[in-house]
This record gives sequence, C-alpha cells and structure tokens, in this order.
Amino acid sequence: MRIIADLHLHSKYSRATSPRSDLDGLAEWARIKGISLLGTGDFTHPKWLRELKQGLKPVGEGILTHNDINFMLTSEVSNIFEVKGKTKKIHTVLFAPSFEVVEQLNDAIKGYGNLAEDGRPILMMDVAELLDTCERISKEIFMVPAHAWTPWFGIFGSKSGFDSLEEAFGKKATHIKALETGLSSDPEMNWMISKLDSVSLISNSDAHSPQKLGREANVFELEKITYKSVIDAIVTRKGFVKTYEFYPEEGKYHWDGHRNCNVCMNPVDAKRVGNRCPKCGKQVTVGVMHRVLDLGDRPQGYVPERSVPFTRLVPLETIIAAVRNKGGQTKEVQEEYFRIVNYFGNEFAALEAPKEQLRLATDKGLADSIVNAREGKLYWRPGYDGEFGELSLDKKNVPASVVHGQKSLMDF
Repeated sequence: MRIIADLHLHSKYSRATSPRSDLDGLAEWARIKGISLLGTGDFTHPKWLRELKQGLKPVGEGILTHNDINFMLTSEVSNIFEVKGKTKKIHTVLFAPSFEVVEQLNDAIKGYGNLAEDGRPILMMDVAELLDTCERISKEIFMVPAHAWTPWFGIFGSKSGFDSLEEAFGKKATHIKALETGLSSDPEMNWMISKLDSVSLISNSDAHSPQKLGREANVFELEKITYKSVIDAIVTRKGFVKTYEFYPEEGKYHWDGHRNCNVCMNPVDAKRVGNRCPKCGKQVTVGVMHRVLDLGDRPQGYVPERSVPFTRLVPLETIIAAVRNKGGQTKEVQEEYFRIVNYFGNEFAALEAPKEQLRLATDKGLADSIVNAREGKLYWRPGYDGEFGELSLDKKNVPASVVHGQKSLMDF
C-alpha cells in the first residue's frame, strides 16, 4: 500500500502553534491533505503525552490511530551545549516504538530541561550525549537531525552548526541513518555533499498548525504499516518511493540576508561584501544555499546511487492566492481550495492531477498554474533571514535582482 507520511509536526503545546493542533485537528487536516501517517510530535510534553494516551488507539507494532488516521510517536528536541567554547543549538526529531519507551526516555532527559515548558523542550546536553541516552534506553529509538541546514538550529546551520556529522557525533556518526532536509533545501542540494550519501533524506512539514501539514512529506510503499517497516524503509530506502518538497526558494532561509533592512542576497553577492548588510553594515544571516556551496564537493545535478527521487510542489492554497491575487486566508481562496480538494478527494491528488482533470475542476488559468507550479514554471523572491519566499506566476512581477524560475546553483 502507498502511504504519504508527515513525521515531524507540533502540538498545541509547542510555542507559536495553533490551538487546533490537537488530535482532532491534526486528523481532520491529514485527511484533507491526503496524509495517512502522522508523527504525533511533542511526546516529551507531559500534558500532550497524557492526551496521546487517552486519544490514540493502539493497533499494534508501534502504530496508533485517531479518527482513522495512523500516528507514530515522534518529538523534536532542542539541544544547547558548548564545543570548544562555541555554543551549539541543534534540533533533532526522535521516533519511539511505544509509550513505555517514551516514558523511559522522558524520565532520562527531564533533568536537562523543563519538559512541561514547551512541546519542543530545550535540553542543556550535548546532542551526542542525547544519542547515547536514546541508545541505552532502546535501540529502536530513531534520531534524525531536524531541518539540517537552518542557520540557528540545524546540524549544518551557519550560526551554530557543524561541518560534518562526525564533528557532531564523533565515532557514532554512522549511527545517524537519516537527515531531514528542511524547507529551505531539497535532495538535489544535499546530493552535492558526498559525505551525505550514507544517510537517507526525509522531508516533513514541521507544521505549527494543521493547515500546514504535508507541505513536505514522504511516500512509502509498504505491505503493512508498522513502526519497524517505516524506519526500515527510511534506512534501507526499499519501499521509500519519494519525497514531496517545498521549492527551496520558498523556505525562510534559502538565501542570505538581513530582514530589518529588507536585504536579500545570493551567496556570491554576500561573500563579495564580507557577508555584511550593504545598508547597515551588520552581519547578514548566512542562508542554506551559501552553506551547501561551502560544503559541497559535487556539481548541482549529480544524482548518487540509491538516491530517493522527489517531487517539488507548491501548496494549493499558495497557488490559488497567487492566481487570484488574494490573501491565502480570504473567503474566496478558501472556498476555491475546498472546492478543488473535494473534487479530487484530497490536496495531494489535486496537485498531481492531469491538466485535463484540473480544467474540469476549475478554470483554465488556475488549472494551468497548478501544472506550471509542479513543472517549475514559476518565479521566486527567495526566502531569507526568517522571511518566506514570495511566489510569482509572472516574470514581470519579480525584481531583476532575484532568482527567476529554477536558476542553477552553479550560476552563483
């Protein structure tokens, strides 16, 4: 069976999240999106863990259900620690096979931070020590560095990351079997770093509201949904069909820049001015593309053996808003969104529908724009320094100083 899985998300107990990020809201929007397997998120939080135990029905082998949507136990944690006098802030996603293992893990880490303060707790412990702790409790706990390239909290981030998995995990670097690419990078960018060939690349939404589920996701072909079958598919890549990806230009940290001065720069321009804002002279936030180019040892377009393919998609709401020139939450856009979703059954089905079927569901302009978006026939003002990228379906609406369409990394 084919399974679309979004395994990194947050509950209402994380900071800056929607109150609808409860089990009912998550299950409802998983169905709207076409997702059949969700991570629970936030299993370290005592109140959320209590709700998970009360609201999820175990169906065996590490899988639980709520309103006919399958769940796996997952949680993101934030490690803050020092290495050689430098502060590191690294986020990871933890997968666990059972509530019993979750309780043991929570008990082991509660002395390093206040688990009740945030659904994504801050732990004052080395990320390598966290890996050791997980492995002592259960070899089935699966750790994945989260949004690996984001400047402040990614394992390879420009602000507090490392240049390799070995620097972060030492001799246990080989125990890390997967990496989450994050919204501001995609597999093609990660394939430029040969040292990452040994890890599988997964993609998830990191949603803080149910409506954002599925903006990135994983597709598996499994005989049966179990905790082990999902983890095995990720590690071995057998049954790992593809990932759904944001266009990385849409991510909040794709290019370099300084938000306060509205300055967005490609890596070459940033390096030319010493990574300083040309308006105020302060250091810019070095983005994901910059770091990939610094660490990469291959040209863009290289495809490693055993790589998992991917499909770039733009959320349906974003396309409708761009075509109608309306805000995403306006009544007109929302009515159009649900009309199309109801026609096809879910959002993923709509986004991948043939043009002829799309033209039966909506007008020619919107139908063609959905097709153009998945074919890369669009234009972006890239995201930078915490600002999401801006989509344009018309080249004339994009300033000449920013990226047009799928401009090659090697153009910089």
